[in-house]
Amino acid sequence: MDGFDPEQYDVDFLDRGGTVHDFIDNKIKELSLGCSEPFHVANLDNLVKKYVIWCNNLPRVKPFYAVKCNDTPTVIGVLSALGTGFDCASKAEIQLALSLGVTPDRIIYAHTIKAESHIKYARTHGVQMMTFDNQEELSKIARCHAPLMLLKWCVRLNTKFGASLDSAGRLLQRAGELGLDVVGVSFHVGCQCTDSRAYRQAIADARQVFNIAVGSLMGFQLSLLDIGGGFSGNENFKVAATINLALDDFFPVGCGVQIIAEPGRYYVESAFTLAVNVIAKKVIMEEAAEHNRSEEGVPDRVMMYYVNDGVYGSLSFLINDPTSGSEGSERRYRSVIWGPTCDSLDKLTDSCLLPELQVGEWLLMDNTGAYTQVELLKTNKSINNQVNQSINQSIKLKNLTLVPNPSTVSRKIIIQRTYSI
Repeated sequence: MDGFDPEQYDVDFLDRGGTVHDFIDNKIKELSLGCSEPFHVANLDNLVKKYVIWCNNLPRVKPFYAVKCNDTPTVIGVLSALGTGFDCASKAEIQLALSLGVTPDRIIYAHTIKAESHIKYARTHGVQMMTFDNQEELSKIARCHAPLMLLKWCVRLNTKFGASLDSAGRLLQRAGELGLDVVGVSFHVGCQCTDSRAYRQAIADARQVFNIAVGSLMGFQLSLLDIGGGFSGNENFKVAATINLALDDFFPVGCGVQIIAEPGRYYVESAFTLAVNVIAKKVIMEEAAEHNRSEEGVPDRVMMYYVNDGVYGSLSFLINDPTSGSEGSERRYRSVIWGPTCDSLDKLTDSCLLPELQVGEWLLMDNTGAYTQVELLKTNKSINNQVNQSINQSIKLKNLTLVPNPSTVSRKIIIQRTYSI
């Protein structure tokens, strides 16, 4: 991969046939000598795989990775070497991308609300493209930036961000009066959107904005459409067919419009695994809980486990509706997994069936690469130099694996969950 130097990012190469979970097992053995801090491991092959899938499914859409989703330097280095652009939402993210060799023309300042000092920083360092959704922001940009500022317009996001179709004409007129050059339209259907028809509607709305710009007296020549982010970490990519058809209908090949997007979660969610240690446990007897009893012998007690990372650390989500995918005949108990703080909101699972765990055992949480704090142990980033079946199988593990304390009997338990959307 041209442009990526593994030594710059402290990357470990796995031996042929090795897997990410083999690497984690070895790291846990090292930590068992006296350190039980949580750590992340990144499978960089997964990033490359997602890039190939993206190119195959959305060949007209150039990705600009959303740095806010995961700002690990290694991730940015790999994606930069692959040729992606970068969606930066803050001065700090722009600084990071530039420090890693990303050129300014591959950066979009994709935040519609910006501090004037940050706009000036972007101008000084050559970042020319940024978003707006209101007249006040246009005035601020005009005060801080060069007259021929390249802009995008953000439409239909939510009540906090975005502009309505009705305001398009007024915003374009104001941009022209300020001497700013509007070059395109941006939208975001939202990260919780599961209806692919929303993309078609948004692309159709964007076409209307293009038409308004062409018909205005300002003479704007729009040449960029940004279809935003919100893409799931799932490799299924069901929305691709709808997006491609809508692009062909409203922005056909040869129309002179470049198509880009701002995927974040899509690239990194499944690439990272978090290892946490069970630091305490509690058994809660539920004598009156008849729903915990059955003819199959479902247990009548709840196991409370406390691990050394939580929602105030690396994780910002609850593992919803986990399903046990483990093998074996060990008795399982309804279990709750808590983070280490005193806050009752610091909970990772509400209820799942697990064999009884012991203090000192490790839990591996897959799909933790998006919107988590992944800098707890920067040195533990793993890459495999051969894409083989073992790696492919490890990628399919969903969220939670039990790694036993070295002093216990060897076993592995998987709790599955679907990808976040």
